[in-house]
Amino acid sequence: MTDIIYKDDSYKIIGICFEVHNNLGPGFLEIVYKDALEYEFKKANIPYEREKQYDVDYKGIILQHNFYADFVVYNKIILEVKSVKYLVDEFTARTINYLKN
Repeated sequence: MTDIIYKDDSYKIIGICFEVHNNLGPGFLEIVYKDALEYEFKKANIPYEREKQYDVDYKGIILQHNFYADFVVYNKIILEVKSVKYLVDEFTARTINYLKN
């Protein structure tokens, strides 16, 4: 089994995600869950940035378009919010690309 990096911080974030899901349930758009997560992060005094912008470096140049992480929590954990029935490989690939930059 792989060790969890930032275990305590990750568990706090996961707990907040469950809090939001247990209260809202399924069926809302991602933006609604993001608003609820932001509320819970503020309430728990957890530092975060929402819709953090990252440049994309391509062969030493910065491309015109950027990508945005839904949340960066504790200045070290990327939280991508999905409101779907199933996670697909594309979501995982996108998150891994965020980590490369």
